Amino acid sequence: MKHKGHHGGAWKVAYADFVTAMMALFMVLWLTAQDEKIKEAVERAFKNPFGALTKESMGIIPSQSDPMKIEDRGNFDAASMVELSVLRRLNEDLLKTLRHEHDDPSERSVELELTAEGLRITIFDRSQRPIFEPQSINLTPYGDWVLSTLAWELARYRSFTIEVEGHTEQGHPPLSDSYGDWEMSADRANIARRKLLVHGVSAGQMRKVAGFADTAPMPNHPPEAEVNRRVTIMLKIPDPRFSATQLSHAG
Repeated sequence: MKHKGHHGGAWKVAYADFVTAMMALFMVLWLTAQDEKIKEAVERAFKNPFGALTKESMGIIPSQSDPMKIEDRGNFDAASMVELSVLRRLNEDLLKTLRHEHDDPSERSVELELTAEGLRITIFDRSQRPIFEPQSINLTPYGDWVLSTLAWELARYRSFTIEVEGHTEQGHPPLSDSYGDWEMSADRANIARRKLLVHGVSAGQMRKVAGFADTAPMPNHPPEAEVNRRVTIMLKIPDPRFSATQLSHAG
């Protein structure tokens, strides 16, 4: 006697729906159990899901070290990995916002570098596009625009900490016996900090403002090169011990 086979497949569809629902429930339960830092980072990642770092994009400084590998990130927690993806998106946003007609790297005013610590933004005080007035801490209209534009972008990412550094090139005489490269580099960094705060960056994000005079020239450039006259803004992935809630409410 032949038995009829079971040809109904509706149960498979129902089972697949059940498994999908259970996975979604698991993800929701996992997320609700995380601390505020991870929740905030995941929320930003979903709002900006298509961020990608393009090495050929304008403004990226080629890294002197090997690209970061997954196995090299053992000191990163889950939130840090999400923060990195957010920084990639911010990197792309800044490239689009600050892109100008100059394709020659020697003429660019702003360059970006994504590192294991965060996003380094270098603002060059070039003669053809000065950020500061000559031998002064006063911003030019262009410098004011660059820092204001950066501030509007950075203000959206309040879980990151910020460090600002000023640098000068070697070889020009000091303005006076009591005011030289150390004072000017520190003051220019502080002017950049103030401009960021005026345009929306939280004071609680600031971790360091420092001047280095001519002691830290750009790699592969002589100390007297104009490219050393710069301000760097480091947007850093915060220490996991310092919560995003504290950062958000500071300042």
